[in-house]
Amino acid sequence: MKMTKVLKPAEVTRNWHLIDAEGKTFGRILTDAAILLRGKHKPSYTPNIDCGDYVVIINASKAKFSGTKLEEKEYFTHSGYFGSTKSKKLGDMLENHTEKLYIRAMRGMLPKTKLGKQMIKKMKVYAGAEHPHTAQLNKGA
Repeated sequence: MKMTKVLKPAEVTRNWHLIDAEGKTFGRILTDAAILLRGKHKPSYTPNIDCGDYVVIINASKAKFSGTKLEEKEYFTHSGYFGSTKSKKLGDMLENHTEKLYIRAMRGMLPKTKLGKQMIKKMKVYAGAEHPHTAQLNKGA
């Protein structure tokens, strides 16, 4: 009888993946990144261990959105005090807070536990084409 091998945290090998968001749909970029962050593309995937890879997303501000989302979709924040609800349009978030927008969208695709918080820290988002992770990318995948 053949037993399934359970991966231990010390046995995890992590690679670096580069995703160019220019001209690609926002949601499709994030679903690809979520699979890489969770480690579901690996044959040694273990659900209770963070076995995912690092993901670098460049040209994040050049992603495509369908329909009129840029003008109509709003993101809300609330501090807990009365009357402190604030909203920002998707277009404004994409221009001014690109990294926050991607992290907020990615948070919904990962586990809502300590494990998910570990995974989301391995995602690096840059609005332009320059990023400081060239050495890791050459060494990784």
